[in-house]
Amino acid sequence: MVTPRARRQAARVACARGVSQRRAAWLCTTPRSGIRYEAKGPRRDARLAQALRGVAHRYPQWGYRLAGGFLRHRGWRVNFKRLYRVWCQCGLQVPRRKSRKKVVTGATLQPTATHKNAVWSWDFVHDATTAGDAFRCLTVKDEATCFCLAIEVGRSFSHQQVLAVLKRLVSLYGPPRFVRSDNGPELRAQPLLTFFEDRGRTPSRITPGKPWQNGSNESLNGTFRRECLDAEVFHSLAEARVVIEDWRRLYNQQRPHSTLGYQTPATAYWGTACPRAGSGGHSGTAAEKSIHTVGHQATIADRPDSEVEGKPSCKSREQNMITRKT
Repeated sequence: MVTPRARRQAARVACARGVSQRRAAWLCTTPRSGIRYEAKGPRRDARLAQALRGVAHRYPQWGYRLAGGFLRHRGWRVNFKRLYRVWCQCGLQVPRRKSRKKVVTGATLQPTATHKNAVWSWDFVHDATTAGDAFRCLTVKDEATCFCLAIEVGRSFSHQQVLAVLKRLVSLYGPPRFVRSDNGPELRAQPLLTFFEDRGRTPSRITPGKPWQNGSNESLNGTFRRECLDAEVFHSLAEARVVIEDWRRLYNQQRPHSTLGYQTPATAYWGTACPRAGSGGHSGTAAEKSIHTVGHQATIADRPDSEVEGKPSCKSREQNMITRKT
């Protein structure tokens, strides 16, 4: 019974048992006016707390910074100090990941991504279905805007399949200046080198045994594994393709990114919240469609924002509880 709040509560309990306010205030060493005081913070933060609980329920791997960026993108105006206080009061903290010791050399990784399509990076991620069938995911990312261009899923990948994916992405988004990758056999085959040479592009290989030189794509792979692969159960390869494509759209269009000032990668890449049709000579809508999910509806990325509150979809509730400013 040290804090002022605890002393006020003890004084209220004493008053409820018949002790006068004067004596209760004297016994608990609290001002008499404090016994009748009602905090305004809980009522003021009620709607923010409800919105944060909805975001945490929908995206349990997110911390308070990502949740705050998500709400700001929908019209909320709240600073990080108030956001962190309400987040902690609601008990929504996620376990802190143990940071690895980093070796700082001071060297700058070349080439540097200064604008979109300057540097693409790609790599493979492995996982398995419930039946134990292993599959691989080829992740392709634009380093400057953090935009995930594709996540292709298959049992295995040959250099012909990797080349087909690259040709499709070039036709949709335009050619990159550099493509950063490791030294895997699928990513350094002669047909790929010929493809780059014919178009005047340069493949950028990292030093063998130093995956941190491809850190931008490794960051995407870590987020992809933590928020999708480890959070979902795949019963078949077809289900994995649909769920993973849903997550890729969510990552691009809804998930804030700290490197971009908590904007979405789609906003940084296309200049708007959604891809623009005709940007760069390509249809933005067509660019976001995947060969695996054409015709698939009701994806997680297409859910109304009202579901952030953990309640059925309702346009009026969405306007009142999510997009309404505090």
